[in-house]
Amino acid sequence: MKVNQQAVKEILKDVSPAKLVAATKYVDEKEIEELEKCGCFYFGENRVQAFMDKYEKYHGQGHWHFIGTLQKNKVKYIIDKVDLIHSVNDYGLLDELEKQASKRDIEVHILLQVNIAREESKHGFDEDDMDNVMAYLKNCSHLIVDGLMMMAPNIEVEDTRIYFQKTKQLLDRLKNAYPQYPLNELSMGMSQDYKVALEEGATIVRIGRALFQEDE
Repeated sequence: MKVNQQAVKEILKDVSPAKLVAATKYVDEKEIEELEKCGCFYFGENRVQAFMDKYEKYHGQGHWHFIGTLQKNKVKYIIDKVDLIHSVNDYGLLDELEKQASKRDIEVHILLQVNIAREESKHGFDEDDMDNVMAYLKNCSHLIVDGLMMMAPNIEVEDTRIYFQKTKQLLDRLKNAYPQYPLNELSMGMSQDYKVALEEGATIVRIGRALFQEDE
């Protein structure tokens, strides 16, 4: 896979003022540097080992986000290297993030992943549990909740709209109820559905394959 420069520039213009996080799991640090030349400065990795490899070799000015499922035993490797962790999806992970952040005396910015469609195949907190989650966060003084993340079901694009709308409504409710947290970010929308997600209030879109083309 290599960077499709024209596509990157068009998508950057398309999503502005929202933030484009390029999902880089299929490319190496050289292609990440190409993304940066096109004006993309946020890169999202799904796997800790792959992230660590690229982090060591990449020497640009971009910012790293972690967007994949994060295992508790891997938290210590990335916690001081990424700007934002999108996929915080259970209480055990909150505990481990707080523990590792406390050890380093750092603040860690996170998004709470919600499973709005209640799909068994996806991770995330249940919408009905969010007030309990927010209460639990009182014990996590090193964690800054910047907002929510969700993944829409794999259905017709227009049919995803209701799930984006529900996530935005949930974010607005939490922001009003818990003013001690920023709760400004809404990470939702990928290559196939990001335009609908933007229409419904996404502030961050996570796009992978639409930015790249097959090697010739």
